[in-house]
Amino acid sequence: MYSEIMLPMRALVWFVRFILFILLFGFAVKNDHVVDLHFFFGNQWRFQLVFIILVAFAVGALMGVTATITSLLRQRREISRLRKQLARAELAAASDETVHLSESS
Repeated sequence: MYSEIMLPMRALVWFVRFILFILLFGFAVKNDHVVDLHFFFGNQWRFQLVFIILVAFAVGALMGVTATITSLLRQRREISRLRKQLARAELAAASDETVHLSESS
């Protein structure tokens, strides 16, 4: 039953990907003009506009992934620290309970 539900969803996802590809391809074809990039000290590069947009998008995506990964790693370290702290607290509570039960006997 799960695969019956997922089959139309997969088809929809591939259709959206195809449409997105066609739109981006059309965007690239329409923006094939050569533009000048002016840097400091009189440096100048000539590139196609679509290449500059692609590089800017890739740099932004890389920065976003880097920020996400650093946050994810920080959260994993915190979770690990809290699990160790919980295990120590459970061990201490169990030993206190054992001592308390042996004293009452």
